[in-house]
Amino acid sequence: MAAEDANDLRRALEKNEIIPYFQPLVELRTGLLSGFEVLARWQHPVRGLIPPNDFIPLAEDTGLNGQLTGNLLRAVFAAAKNIPDHLTLSVNISLTQLTDFSLPKHIRSAAEQASFPLNRLILEITESALASNTEHAYRIATELKEQGSRLALDDFGTGYSSLRHLQSLPFDELKIDASFVRSMGHTRESRKIAAAIVGLGNSLSLTTVAEGVESQTIADMLLWLGCDLGQGWLYGRPVPPEQLPEVLAARLDPAPPIPEPRSPAADSTLPLRLEALPTQRLAQLNAIYDGVPVGLCFVDRNLRYVSVNKRLAGMHHLPVAAHLGRYISEVMPTVFPLCEPYLLRALNGEASNDLEICYPDPNPLNEKRTHLISFHPARDEADEVIGVSVSVVDITRRKQAEQALAESEDHYRHTVELNPQVPWTADPDGMILDASQRWESLTGLSVSDSLGTGWIRALHPDDVKPTSRIWTESLRTGRPLDVQYRIHRVDGAWRWMRARATARRGKNGKIIRWYGTVEDINDQRSAEEALRRSEARLKAVFDAVPVGIVIAEAPDGRVVMSNPRAEEILRSTEAAPAMIDDYCKESISFTPGPNSEATRNIDQDHDHPLAKAIMGGKSIGPTEYLRFHSDGSSAWISLTGAPVLDPDGKVSGGVVAIQDIDEDKREMQRLSDLNTVLKIKLETH
Repeated sequence: MAAEDANDLRRALEKNEIIPYFQPLVELRTGLLSGFEVLARWQHPVRGLIPPNDFIPLAEDTGLNGQLTGNLLRAVFAAAKNIPDHLTLSVNISLTQLTDFSLPKHIRSAAEQASFPLNRLILEITESALASNTEHAYRIATELKEQGSRLALDDFGTGYSSLRHLQSLPFDELKIDASFVRSMGHTRESRKIAAAIVGLGNSLSLTTVAEGVESQTIADMLLWLGCDLGQGWLYGRPVPPEQLPEVLAARLDPAPPIPEPRSPAADSTLPLRLEALPTQRLAQLNAIYDGVPVGLCFVDRNLRYVSVNKRLAGMHHLPVAAHLGRYISEVMPTVFPLCEPYLLRALNGEASNDLEICYPDPNPLNEKRTHLISFHPARDEADEVIGVSVSVVDITRRKQAEQALAESEDHYRHTVELNPQVPWTADPDGMILDASQRWESLTGLSVSDSLGTGWIRALHPDDVKPTSRIWTESLRTGRPLDVQYRIHRVDGAWRWMRARATARRGKNGKIIRWYGTVEDINDQRSAEEALRRSEARLKAVFDAVPVGIVIAEAPDGRVVMSNPRAEEILRSTEAAPAMIDDYCKESISFTPGPNSEATRNIDQDHDHPLAKAIMGGKSIGPTEYLRFHSDGSSAWISLTGAPVLDPDGKVSGGVVAIQDIDEDKREMQRLSDLNTVLKIKLETH
């Protein structure tokens, strides 16, 4: 049977019945076609399509392996003419081939005949092939690499796995066996092995390829782990050369060809990948982890610290090492009871965000601290919760500021409510935007109903037009508003109010807001009205008394009031200040001549009754004076002065009462003269 099979295989090689099939290799991140793995298929005329596992061992046992490899490579390179230059081709190297020192020469020769660049060829070597004859395998693999081909370690983890192979040989790719990939969805161990292989490949800067990708769920897991390429039925089954155009049309995206290998210095000019490798992501995340102004930590399902950044360790006043491997309840016993419910929720898959937790700071001052804490479940590639990620932000200062602001606002609100004035604001067009609640308590009209122009409804009908006119004028000119009007109070009474406002302008000088107040001035107006009536009565009395009265202010003695009787006695229609100047200074009005007795009587200011009353604060009088008028006539007057005192006893002015005593004085003088004459006559007789 073996001889018949060998003859059958020779016949198949002569008739080229063993042909290459091409299975797509796809970038997991982009879904773009990266290349093809070449798989040999025997198109037997009787038995149909025979897989390689059924005839490759036969070829090796019968020594036909070299011929098989040559035929297959020529067919592959011929078909590659229709494959874009940026796509790679992967070909498997068997155990027997890896002991054949002529293999590199045969591959180079076939590639040169087809003008196929060897940098597009990836040769896949299994671990078992390396283990059987290490020295020969290493030598041949190294020669294949040196002549331009790329090397991939196939079926990693299923054979005699040794990291020495990865260390000793210049591999470019690391392939994850399909047995691990297919079971990732339901076997945790398979996921962990796949993750370990991806991590190993990335750490060694090897491209990682996953075989046996049959579902999008598996593809997503692999992408999450950082795997580069995927191969399997999800992306397409192996196809013969004649079906390549159809596959290329369906999956090919116009992309630039793969560049020639560059030196490390040249690699710095290449565009960055959209997604970093896991090792790069880890380095980046570590830098972010310790650099962000937020406390971060990760705890496992037993609530032990796995990692802690420097910011959180500083918040706890402990070194990072004092956290690692210890339970939260040990490190932060006072905080743990507050956080435990949320940690347990996170372990059950429920996140808790922005929780404000206040507790004593574990420092000598034992101050209260407020932290904003979030708890998020951390999941693996299969969406299983493996721990809790915790972020902590110290918002103590912000809370203190918020509390101070709230207290300030509360203080301001109480100040406004207790203020008898009603603050309000308006836009540049005069529409009321806001007002104190006191407006409602005064008018019964709610603040919302008073906004815009609604406040006008509270005004007395007679005051609406004049108030609106004055407000419109202020809006037009920008001048401050000052208007008085009556409003209808909730108690049914009409009360006088005074509204004042000032415009606030922007940088361009335009009005952007009006700020004003309304105050109740009804009592003030009533008092002013009562004062006016009282003043009117006093004025009537003041004008009616038969005595002249002059009132002056301290300290300059300026006359502020005099009644008609004073003007009549003094025969003066001049302004009041001029009369006090005539009185308080040496004046010809009181001076008949340089040597007269009147001059001697009033030669000093302090002899004058009003001056004495203002300057000395004492009542003076009555004092008689002979006043000479401008027409040359004279009349005797009597002056009585008295100070006007403030409630605190300070002199605020003075008052002088003036009486016309000319007739009495002259009658007395006539009688005195008559008495003198009679007395002389009697003495003569």
